[in-house]
Amino acid sequence: MLQIISATNRPNSHTNLVARSIQKLLPENISSNVLSLQDLNNSDLITESMFSKNRPSDIISEWQQKHLIPSSHWIIIAPEYNGSFPGILKLFLDVLSVKQAKETFHGKKVGLVGVSTGRAGNLRGLDQLTGVLHYLNMEVMPFKLPISSIDQFIMEDQSLSEGVRLPLEDFIHKFLIFSEK
Repeated sequence: MLQIISATNRPNSHTNLVARSIQKLLPENISSNVLSLQDLNNSDLITESMFSKNRPSDIISEWQQKHLIPSSHWIIIAPEYNGSFPGILKLFLDVLSVKQAKETFHGKKVGLVGVSTGRAGNLRGLDQLTGVLHYLNMEVMPFKLPISSIDQFIMEDQSLSEGVRLPLEDFIHKFLIFSEK
């Protein structure tokens, strides 16, 4: 299964729109799921036991068991926050790494898409995220897709224009080849 992660908890984000668009662009024979960090709230993530290996069953444990451990491939869509990737993504990865880190991360193949309303498409944040994912023993696809000025590519019906859809299709094609190796 391919796990797509929308890496922001901001409501109605461009990131979530890109994540859902990627899922729609995948070939029909590819099983996928979108996890949006928007579905987390502070009480789900920030708890007294968040770094305990014996933490009680919560949404993080559920996502880990049901979606992240069984998947062998991830695509992470990371928006640019203050020249990097969102803190909620870093906290999410930190909490996941406490319990069953090897099963969750080791050897998984990851594709990265950056999203920003500015000019760089979060390229710097994707480089920083790559370092974190390598530390977790994940294999990151060398080709990263930075999407700049995302707000200019969103149509009235909340779909993505051809200016973003075509690069996403190319990214997906490259990721599927990378994930087969």
